[in-house]
Amino acid sequence: MTRKKSELFEWIKALAIAVILAAVIRYFLFAPIVVDGLSMMPTLHDQDRMIVNKIGYKIGDPERFDIVVFHATEEKDYIKRVIGLPGDRVEYRDDTLYINGKAYEEPYLDEYKNTLIDGPLTEPFTVEEVPEGQLFVMGDNRRYSKDSRHIGPVSKDEVMGKTSLIYWPLNDIRFVE
Repeated sequence: MTRKKSELFEWIKALAIAVILAAVIRYFLFAPIVVDGLSMMPTLHDQDRMIVNKIGYKIGDPERFDIVVFHATEEKDYIKRVIGLPGDRVEYRDDTLYINGKAYEEPYLDEYKNTLIDGPLTEPFTVEEVPEGQLFVMGDNRRYSKDSRHIGPVSKDEVMGKTSLIYWPLNDIRFVE
């Protein structure tokens, strides 16, 4: 009888450790997220499942063109690409991105730019300066993205982490840039 109790206790202990370890990993290190919508097409597709790296920005800062997940509202997280960093002047004209006066290539948009025949992918705009502690983010599907052009800059404190690994669907497992 004592042996059965001891074995049961060991199973309960192992299960408790596994649950605690899973909770710590999910809460502090990595978390799954599902892409909801078409705002990051063609890079990400609706219902892609990805892993969010939560520890990267605890020891470093977001970099230009990172794909980040942030709290947009109490109940909704967004996935967007970092375009402007604090202090940057961001401008779009003639479908070209200019940051602090320098033109930047955006190869992840080529698929869309090459198929459009009815105007630019990104309408012209200018942001004089991204505020300190904030990020200017945009979706890759510029015509159908609710991003910093609409909701304003995003506080770095609202950024959960960087995402670059699609793990589902299985036939689409890959790292994205």
